[in-house]
Amino acid sequence: MMNQEIKLSVSNIEKSFPGVKALDRINFSVKKGTVHVLCGENGAGKSTLMKVINGIYKPDSGQILIDGKVVEINSPIQARSLGISMIFQELNYIPEMTIEESLFVGNWPKDKFGKVDWQEIRKQTVELLESEKLSYRPDTKLKDLTVSDIQMLEILKAISYNSDIIIMDEPTSAITQKEVAVLFKKINELRERGTSIIYISHKMDEIFRIADEITVFRDGCVVDSRPKDEYDMETVITQMVGRKLESVFQKEDIAIGEKMLEVKGLTGEGKFKDVSFDVSAGEIIGFAGLMGAGRTEVMRALFGLDPYQAGEIFIRNKKINIKNVKSSIDKKMVMLSEDRRRFGIIPIRSVRENVSLSSMKKFIYGGRLHAEQENKTVADFCKKMNVKTPNYETAIMSLSGGNQQKVVLAKWMVTDPDILIMDEPTRGIDVGAKHEIYKLMTMLAKEGKALVMVSSELQELIMMCDKIYVMAKGKVTGVLKREEFSQEKIMAYATDTIRQEGVS
Repeated sequence: MMNQEIKLSVSNIEKSFPGVKALDRINFSVKKGTVHVLCGENGAGKSTLMKVINGIYKPDSGQILIDGKVVEINSPIQARSLGISMIFQELNYIPEMTIEESLFVGNWPKDKFGKVDWQEIRKQTVELLESEKLSYRPDTKLKDLTVSDIQMLEILKAISYNSDIIIMDEPTSAITQKEVAVLFKKINELRERGTSIIYISHKMDEIFRIADEITVFRDGCVVDSRPKDEYDMETVITQMVGRKLESVFQKEDIAIGEKMLEVKGLTGEGKFKDVSFDVSAGEIIGFAGLMGAGRTEVMRALFGLDPYQAGEIFIRNKKINIKNVKSSIDKKMVMLSEDRRRFGIIPIRSVRENVSLSSMKKFIYGGRLHAEQENKTVADFCKKMNVKTPNYETAIMSLSGGNQQKVVLAKWMVTDPDILIMDEPTRGIDVGAKHEIYKLMTMLAKEGKALVMVSSELQELIMMCDKIYVMAKGKVTGVLKREEFSQEKIMAYATDTIRQEGVS
């Protein structure tokens, strides 16, 4: 390591929320010019500690020290003035903002009259984008970008502050392998400049590529902290979950039933063309491809979020027309979005409200809300999905990412769907919660549901799916049966290096 000097440390930090002790006497330190990785299951306390350091939460007790001096941090603006910046796990952005507005919000350059200097903002934005080789227009609105694009801009914004300490909370959860390589190169440059980086990740390969030191959290406590070279992958996972976890989830063989969904020649102008596939009861099919391949766009069109210009959709061999989300739900087809915070949940509302949201007509009749029936239904489905929450009136935004995802799943299961589209269902979820999601998917397949899974993790698709469709440049370039699965073959189709015979 370049330097053994302690840049940041926390001493006996405690933080509680109603019904939950999130941090229990945390002691933790980061050396100058190093990357310190934090590991732990969702809800272990990692993000809560980072929000304390960034001034979003005030600790109940304990101290924060920078360069050995005790500091009090009451807001992110104050944290930034102390040389701390943070990239958040959950993307918090205003869709109607432009890129340049987003990069400088709260930090506006002013002219000599004290007004916002838009010329300077445009100039600095162009310079920033060019320096990172990002080909975005400064006046592009965030709503017109992908999740991957927005994540890259958040990374760019945090780095642009020239902070001494950068907190990166799951920065690669929504970006491509190519963009990950760019980020890691930037991290190495920052480390060489003496910047201290706190890096939160659930991805084991990343952890061992980038870390100098590793600290493991569990249930709001620090379990262990060591240099990376003193750890191995199995030890980290065991410490995270408190038990040994099978490294590979074993998919069960499930009887395939009747064809539930068939799509023929689906085309969305400028996004995807002539996409055809089918999925049957008890079957899990996967969609692989690089970011921008058109996978999410196909699923959004199927669910009625975006229009499509051509093609046919059949459910149970009956041709249907999906005009909007309601018509999709009415046809018993639902979708878990890749952008959970924007499209999946209402953060400030309770777990109960989020679960019952899509099925209110089941609970409102005779001119009133039947609260007892609603509460029982919510409790039944949350237990089935193994949602961990202090109670069902807890705001969903206070739950871990894995539990938020299970609440979204519970919401859709109340509608009794036949077809589930799951777009990046394990994004930003720890290894233990991933296994829970896999088990839930298996349970749903056993119940005769048809599952369509979009994932950027090839191993996950290989592990879970009966058939994989690979997309590149808006087209299906290959279809693989289980016995044909390999990462190399999937990547060859995903990069359009080869195209399967008979596939358009």
